Amino acid sequence: QVHLAESGGGSVQAGGSLRLSCAAYGYTHSMYCMGWFRQAPGKEREGVAVIDADGSTSYADSVKGRFTISRDNAKNTLILQMNSLKPEDTALYFCAADPRPGSGIPRPFGYWGRGTQVTVSS
Repeated sequence: QVHLAESGGGSVQAGGSLRLSCAAYGYTHSMYCMGWFRQAPGKEREGVAVIDADGSTSYADSVKGRFTISRDNAKNTLILQMNSLKPEDTALYFCAADPRPGSGIPRPFGYWGRGTQVTVSS
């Protein structure tokens, strides 16, 4: 059974950095597409960054140049390094996984974690 567990969220001032991690269990991590999504209060969930099984990446325009997605297949871990954080980055961040190949953002993901809260103050 696929299980995803996010960690690393917290509160930070604008301009600061956070590193989110997602531990993955129950499947062959290296064969899955992985992604980070976020949902702010009163807003729809949006894709932040996606990394495919071949290592290719896609980013939302709002985070390009500030966020970096990476994966460690040996440790079954997905990482989101977030720099130059802005108050508008405040949201609940979710890790997602899916065995189907795709292109860009958005795309469907079948497995989801419960999320980790990121709060950026001005």
